[in-house]
Amino acid sequence: KMQDDARYLKRKVTVDRLDVHPTEKALVIHYEVEASILGEGGGHMLGDRKEGQKIVRLKSLSPSTDVGALAKKVVDECKLISPSHLPQVEQLLYYLQNRKSFPGEGKVEKKEKKTVKPRELTPFEGMELNEEASITRVDEYVELLYEDIPEKIRGSALILQLARNPDNLEELLNNEAALGALARVLREDWKQSVELATIIIYIFFCFSSFSQFHGVVSHYKIGALCMSVVEHELKKHDIWLEDLHKKSKSAPENGSLRKDQGKALRKYQGLLAKQEQLLRVSLYLLLNLAEDTRTELKMRNKNIVTLLVKVLERDDEELLVLVVSFLKKLSIFLENKNDMAEMDTVERLARLVPCDHEDLLNLTLRLLLNLSFDSGLRAKMVEVGLLPKLSALLGDENNRQVAMRILYHISIDDRYKGMFVYTDCIPQLMQMVFENGEEEIEPELISICINLAANIRNAQLMCEGNGLKMLMKRALKMKDCLLMKMIRNISQHDGLTKPLFIDYVGDLAAEIRADEEEEWVLECLGTLANLTLPDLDWELVLREYNLVPYLKDRLKPGSAEDDLILEVVIMIGTVSIDDACAAMLAKSGIIPALIELLNAKQEDDEFVCQIVYVFYQMVFHQATRDVIIKDTPQATHHTQNSVFKKNSRDRFLSNFFTRFFISQEYDEEWGRKIQSEKFRFHNNQWLEMVESRQADDAEVYFYDNDRTDLFYSTGTHKNLEKLTCITDEHIFLTDLFCRDSNDFFDQTSSSPGRPATAYGFRPDEQPFYQYS
Repeated sequence: KMQDDARYLKRKVTVDRLDVHPTEKALVIHYEVEASILGEGGGHMLGDRKEGQKIVRLKSLSPSTDVGALAKKVVDECKLISPSHLPQVEQLLYYLQNRKSFPGEGKVEKKEKKTVKPRELTPFEGMELNEEASITRVDEYVELLYEDIPEKIRGSALILQLARNPDNLEELLNNEAALGALARVLREDWKQSVELATIIIYIFFCFSSFSQFHGVVSHYKIGALCMSVVEHELKKHDIWLEDLHKKSKSAPENGSLRKDQGKALRKYQGLLAKQEQLLRVSLYLLLNLAEDTRTELKMRNKNIVTLLVKVLERDDEELLVLVVSFLKKLSIFLENKNDMAEMDTVERLARLVPCDHEDLLNLTLRLLLNLSFDSGLRAKMVEVGLLPKLSALLGDENNRQVAMRILYHISIDDRYKGMFVYTDCIPQLMQMVFENGEEEIEPELISICINLAANIRNAQLMCEGNGLKMLMKRALKMKDCLLMKMIRNISQHDGLTKPLFIDYVGDLAAEIRADEEEEWVLECLGTLANLTLPDLDWELVLREYNLVPYLKDRLKPGSAEDDLILEVVIMIGTVSIDDACAAMLAKSGIIPALIELLNAKQEDDEFVCQIVYVFYQMVFHQATRDVIIKDTPQATHHTQNSVFKKNSRDRFLSNFFTRFFISQEYDEEWGRKIQSEKFRFHNNQWLEMVESRQADDAEVYFYDNDRTDLFYSTGTHKNLEKLTCITDEHIFLTDLFCRDSNDFFDQTSSSPGRPATAYGFRPDEQPFYQYS
């Protein structure tokens, strides 16, 4: 149908730009062809565009050729070139007429070179010239670009004067001949003169400072040229260093060689200064172009990260500021960060911390902050000795915030928490906390304190002097939940710190009220629950502050957030160590409430573990033993079932719980039941292992679903009783079969200590900071 409707074909040819051939005496015409199919009414139906180029060879061009006449002839004979391009064609022909010969071309008569001493360019300070540049004389300056290198330097420097004024950029942008000539000279002559390359790149840098002019810079492929320039100059620098090293090795053996070494060193320093100017302006232009992420990706594919990291070895501070800024921008992308990790960027940045240049130091810290999100790079920062350096920067007002954030990331890893003791970090952090007065503590400051308090040596250092007293005073006065979380971390450590909390038990217990915010009560309750002190009269605490009704109410599923309910269970487990306290809890009806909570949370291993521990503590007290075994048999039944759960914490604790029945011979019937069930469970495991081995040997056996019938049947109960009789040897074997890692428990005596809580993490979750 479209073919039937099509009536007209429209073709349009547009010249994009004119240029000279890089090796031959020829002009290159870049054009674009646009073809459109129009409908009967003239409407556009289908279109396509295609780029092309045409080469116009100029065999008759020689030093004596009349350039004006030849240009007119080219315009007349080539239909692609409009008469308006005649001046540009003349300039291109004039350039070809005076260009040095290439292989295959006829030799061009050499012009006498003028002895012009090249001036050194300081890219961001400008270039001192005897004459003032004028925007109306741009064409004259362009003609100088067709001369020898010194004249090209002079002409480009005059154009640079104009480009440094933003008001002239629009005018220069419209002068296609000038920009084309500059791009061509840079492409052909940048290896011959560092000064010339620096000036021309600086001109395009002026355009790159404005986003609306990025198109013209990309059009002439200046970014790709700058990448080539930087890569080439870094290779040259390696050669310079190698030559200098060879001369320095041989210098002590010969006096004349020492003089040569001095000359070589001075020459190297001069070359280095010029090269760093070129690198600086080139990288600055690339940084401006990297505003477009697509352009940045192209740079990354050309190993921009590798080039930048190599420049970090330089000593020029202004160049380092630029390079670190560029790396900081690139570091937010994963691929770039991985490239930096492979190039040992952290080791090269470590020498810049600290430094006298304020901007360089701040940028370096911000780059390290971006890199510190990677656990491997955090480890590298500690390895190269940045931890004490960053700690020292906490006293620097300008860089304190960034340094603290990096330290926070390092403090996340348990491997490095203890290393803070060997720095002055903790005393400075404590001083900053106390200096806040009644103002809210900065999130970064309190966060790093919370992390560091999880280490016992750090906690002891925090409590030195009146440290704990001042922390408690501020936390209770301001009701600061985060500060109380820090105190809660301190309270979890055995040793010298835990007894210090005896003076604050009443203050903490007074905060556990229904009218307080749950988050605040959670931290106060968690701190109290950590105080497993033998001399503490918990019965007195519970009675004086009437805590039992609160604890019982919070055991109801849904009465509060799970974190608070869990802390209530942990608190009950802590106070149940006391015989009188356990009896008071049993009389209050807390055990049935625990059973109800256990049924509701039976899929949550953390709740199950902590509730089983409460039962374990209470079964040792005569006053609560009968309540658990006889009045609430669900507790014993669930504990029995926990022996066979996959969760190692539940199973380990339940083994000790059931071992009590066996060893104390409290209830002979329960002892036989538990031993029988444990035997069935381990017998079942044994059969599974045998079956799997037989399957590996390609031998197939078929068993009934009830695997226990293989060893005994319903008619052999007497033999079963003999098999499961309670003996010390059987107790040992049972524990041997059921033994699991006790890392979850604080084994301070022959009986298991309180199980470690999931405070801070869940066993089935990966810590969020582990990133690789």
